[in-house]
Amino acid sequence: MIRVDNLRKDFKVSRKTRKELGSGAPIGKTLTALDGISFECKPGRVFGLLGPNGAGKTTALRLIATMLKPTSGTITVAGVDATREPQRVREAIGFMTGNTGLYDRLTVTEMVRYQADLHRMDPVWFEERRRALFAALDMEAFADRRIARLSSGMRQKVSIVRTIIHDPAVVVFDEPTASLDVMTSRGIVNLIRQCRDEGKTVLFSTHIMGEVQLLCDDIAILHNGKLFFYGSKEEFEGQMTHRTYEDEFIHLVGEA
Repeated sequence: MIRVDNLRKDFKVSRKTRKELGSGAPIGKTLTALDGISFECKPGRVFGLLGPNGAGKTTALRLIATMLKPTSGTITVAGVDATREPQRVREAIGFMTGNTGLYDRLTVTEMVRYQADLHRMDPVWFEERRRALFAALDMEAFADRRIARLSSGMRQKVSIVRTIIHDPAVVVFDEPTASLDVMTSRGIVNLIRQCRDEGKTVLFSTHIMGEVQLLCDDIAILHNGKLFFYGSKEEFEGQMTHRTYEDEFIHLVGEA
């Protein structure tokens, strides 16, 4: 389970972040990325975290994964306080983000084994997990190929397997199907479903509303660091005033 209570994250604008934000953000100014948000992700359910670019989604995911520390508020992952015991949280979580690099000189199997070794996996268990996951994502054909020679879709599959090879109880996917072809996306969607069916807590960030409709049991919508919707998929559908998820999302964000 993931529990977020009254979470706030402020950043001071540095020279580096000013380049990213534009000249309108003076150096030294404090910007609020998240403003007192609260939600809960439960085991055996897929929680969709949605929002336009700059809404605060990636900041929230990085805080949950202990890559950042909150300004205030609390985060509990698998019963562990993420601020007080970040190492225990890292052991219990699998976190996939497009910003995490792969080692080009390693083969696919070596890359995944490296992650397994960090989690001190038993070699026999590792091989069972590796075979099952490689089969699920149709990766055996390039299992011994170096990362540098992989397509973007292949690399994304490696990132997914690396994230869950140690069988974590909590899995966080940050836009796992971004810019992928239909076949690759379908394999990843099916794997996310499998994680849910195994009773894992799954937090899933995406811009693709079709995937939200297919996968999500619970939904939260962020905009400008604030939570503008939080509830089950059925509750989201019950308050819809537009025909499609995409149109409803645009409507809600536009009102916000």
